[in-house]
Amino acid sequence: MKRKSGAAAARPLSPTLGIMRTLILTARALEERFDSALADVGLSGPKYGALTVLVNAAEPLSLGDLAARLTCVRSNITQLIDRLEADGLVRRVNDPFDRRGKRAAITALGARRRAAGARVVAKIEKEMGPAVAALDHHALRHVLEALQ
Repeated sequence: MKRKSGAAAARPLSPTLGIMRTLILTARALEERFDSALADVGLSGPKYGALTVLVNAAEPLSLGDLAARLTCVRSNITQLIDRLEADGLVRRVNDPFDRRGKRAAITALGARRRAAGARVVAKIEKEMGPAVAALDHHALRHVLEALQ
């Protein structure tokens, strides 16, 4: 009796696992596409995200508030703000409501760099438009949110 090779012996993925695998591969591909494009303007995905939150807030935010808006832990925000500050994109300012607290404020350079990142993101959105246009956005969002 002949043994099947490992690849030939593998059972096909169930439809659910197939979709989950496709979602993971798609998420990785999108992340790589965004990271590569944002790197061209001197940003990473997390840096662009933090700068976008600060631009939209229109005022300096506490690191805790920034962490909550980005849905990440405080220690990660501290490290991210350290990197943004080293790049001259944000600065720490005193919290007017807490003498011990600090807030993150976007700098003029940070606003310009974020605007450059927004142009890159808009270009990717436009390129992806035709593929996404035919989808039932409500149904897809519902399924994706159910998987979170």
